[in-house]
Amino acid sequence: MLVQKKDGTWRLCIDYRALNKITVCNRYPIPRIDDLLDQLKGAKYFSKIDLKSGYHQVPIEPFDMWKTAFKEGLFEWLVMPFGLMNAPATFMRLMDDILHPFTNSFVVVYLDDILIFSHSWEEHLHHIRQVLQTLQQHKLCANLEKCNFGMTQV
Repeated sequence: MLVQKKDGTWRLCIDYRALNKITVCNRYPIPRIDDLLDQLKGAKYFSKIDLKSGYHQVPIEPFDMWKTAFKEGLFEWLVMPFGLMNAPATFMRLMDDILHPFTNSFVVVYLDDILIFSHSWEEHLHHIRQVLQTLQQHKLCANLEKCNFGMTQV
């Protein structure tokens, strides 16, 4: 079924309960927000980046595509759909792998939300450039309508 989102766009919703019942749970930890916020101590400049259609930017392995089929196999996802039980953990692992060089120093990541924090303006511009170049290298797109750059508070 199609469900309308707050911004007026539509999201396709598929019932993956049967697939989720037989899926082995990925135990990759989702970070606690309060732990992430503790890292911001002393930062003066902040930029937040929201990835566009987060999970839909993660390709599915060709040998797993058939598992996402619906309407009797007429459609198979090429990218990770919403509703799969391991989607959040898989996405978090991907983001951790991609942004690992920056985490714990000037980036915190929570699923598809990235927060860049810095102590000086010059440093902040350098950090933003590094993160955006890394996202571009990995072909991850930001939703500019939901991004904010160079803020002094979040």
